[in-house]
Amino acid sequence: MHKNGKARALQAMELESGIGRQWRLWKWASFSASEKIAEQEGGKYEMAVYAAQCSNLKRLLPICIDWESACWAMAKSWLDVQVDVELAQFPQGRLREKQYEDDMNGTPSQGNLASLPSAGPDSWPCHVLDQQPRDLPALLQKLHSSEIVHEAVSRACKEQHRQIEMNLMIGDIAHLLDLLWSWISTSEDDQNSLRPYGDPQMVRFGAHVVLVLRYLLGDEMKDAFKEKLTTVGDLILNMYTMYLFSKQHEELVGVYASQLARHLCIDLFVQMMEQRLDSSMHVKYKLFLAAIEYLPFSSGDVSKASFEDIVERVLSRSREVKVSKYDEKLSDVAEQHRLQSLQKAMVVQWLCFTPPSTISDSEIINVKLLLKALMHSNTLFREFALISMWRVPKMPIGAHMLLSFLAEPLKQPKDMLLSCDDHDVTENLHEFEEWHEYYSCDATYRNWLKIELEISAVPSADLSSEEKENAIAAAKEVLNSSLSLLLRDGSSWLNAADGSLFESTEHIFLELHATATLCLPSGECMCPDATLCTALTSALYSSVSEEDVLKRKLMVNVAVSPRDKYCLEVALRCVAETGDGFGLHVSNDGGLLATVMAAGFKGELNRFQTGVTMEISRLDAWHSDSEGSLEIPATYVVRGLCRRCCLPEIILRCMQASVFLAESGEPPEHRNELIELVSSPQSGMLQLFSQHQLQEFLLFERDCSLNATEYQEESSMVDA
Repeated sequence: MHKNGKARALQAMELESGIGRQWRLWKWASFSASEKIAEQEGGKYEMAVYAAQCSNLKRLLPICIDWESACWAMAKSWLDVQVDVELAQFPQGRLREKQYEDDMNGTPSQGNLASLPSAGPDSWPCHVLDQQPRDLPALLQKLHSSEIVHEAVSRACKEQHRQIEMNLMIGDIAHLLDLLWSWISTSEDDQNSLRPYGDPQMVRFGAHVVLVLRYLLGDEMKDAFKEKLTTVGDLILNMYTMYLFSKQHEELVGVYASQLARHLCIDLFVQMMEQRLDSSMHVKYKLFLAAIEYLPFSSGDVSKASFEDIVERVLSRSREVKVSKYDEKLSDVAEQHRLQSLQKAMVVQWLCFTPPSTISDSEIINVKLLLKALMHSNTLFREFALISMWRVPKMPIGAHMLLSFLAEPLKQPKDMLLSCDDHDVTENLHEFEEWHEYYSCDATYRNWLKIELEISAVPSADLSSEEKENAIAAAKEVLNSSLSLLLRDGSSWLNAADGSLFESTEHIFLELHATATLCLPSGECMCPDATLCTALTSALYSSVSEEDVLKRKLMVNVAVSPRDKYCLEVALRCVAETGDGFGLHVSNDGGLLATVMAAGFKGELNRFQTGVTMEISRLDAWHSDSEGSLEIPATYVVRGLCRRCCLPEIILRCMQASVFLAESGEPPEHRNELIELVSSPQSGMLQLFSQHQLQEFLLFERDCSLNATEYQEESSMVDA
């Protein structure tokens, strides 16, 4: 009975009673023992020990008072049954092989194969079989609702981390994602989308589950599950990004926001940038890095967001009319509209940050950002110039903020910028320098005006000689800086004599869209209605001749803005012609559309309330086709409009300063130059003046002459 040192007695006993009979006997004995102990109300742990040997869950689960022990007990029980079922399907060939091996070893076979009993489900107590789950989902369901499970276990099944475990056990990731989102999603009453609702730890866990699943599964996902992981996963990642943002962790948002779908990523970054617009430069730079480091600067993949997409959206939205609530005072409305220029300007700072050298092509990206900053700044400079016509000491804060943002980037060598083979670079850089000169001149004038208003409130006899000298010096500085701009060598200021890309054979239209408010001479805003819109439409038509209206097919449309009841949406459209839309724009004044709008900005509209001016909020001009599809910008129209409004105003300010100098006994040195400039056909200045402005110019000249004559007479009398 011994071979290779192994006892064969037990094998013989097993074979005599049939394979597995001993094991089945043990299970039945254990089942009987567990039931007997239960009937006698014996020890529950002793009962559970026997119940564990035969998978008698009814007697085993009562001592499992926590979720882990109950789950493992049920899993072991279910596994034992599954193993026994598998053995019952053991191939008969293996049994024949076993019999042949025993014969070779001299062990007598015990009957034929048909007499070998199987170890099937019938070998288990029927009560035990009824307790077993059919599969893993059924096992977990029993933990939820089975009567034999302890109450604490059923309660634990409702806990979040247990539900996560159970979904992972059965591999139902789609349901897990739905669960996670239901736990962390914002409530319907929560209007602030940047303040997530729910457990922050659960939000973070959900976000990392999504990232891990996307990384591990990749392209192997089935379509249905891929859609679930994309849609619900994006919602969870979006929520966690907003949570990080609400906790001032701007440096981390790029990791998660960059994994979102294109539209969600762009919307989220735009929202965050708008929220941090008034924050410190340090905070804004962290958000800038989060976008520039984790997103491509530009992307050819339409499904992926890029930094360029985000910036374009931020810049575009900054120029839109905001939904506003105002106080009762109409003067507050005008002031709030002027303050919006500051918000527009602050957006440009996102383009003035220097990209880190760690990203690829950082120098090229820096140049692209600077070029975009120049282009957008020039657009804003044009708008700001048209709302800073008022002769008041208050500075146009938006324009000066733009200049301060771009001062540092433009101090760097411009070699890289100018090396770009792009006409827009040189053109925009040149226009920026022209606006820098204009606003410097404007600031000089406002500085003098502030001094002049201060000393005018004091009797002349009470003024010190130093105060008088400061005012005279400031007035002379106004003349010098203004004449430097007006009499510059080379091309004239803000030259708009651009050539068109279109052929005269094409059927091209010019369009100008403006958002504006109507301001009374007192500075208060008017609240427009349908009647006022009709009157303004008629007045704009009458600003040019009827012949031009018919020949150029001029169309004017004025309506109240749906976003701001104090704003008007003005749309002009006319047919392009040679010199205005086709070929070289020789007149350098913006053409027909600029003529129409200039009358509104100067407050000289025919058949309209006297002195009412249009205060611009947004202004754009395009070339369009016959179907109205916008094609390329018609920048010359807006630049020409600025020339029509700004240059006459600069000359009138010079005349105002000249009158002051004449009153102070300082004969203006540049009066004749100004007169020659306005009257000269070569300068083209005369056509930029309106009739009212020419009258004002002549009045200033008369006052200047009278003051100079009076001062000379007074001096002669003193000398006599």
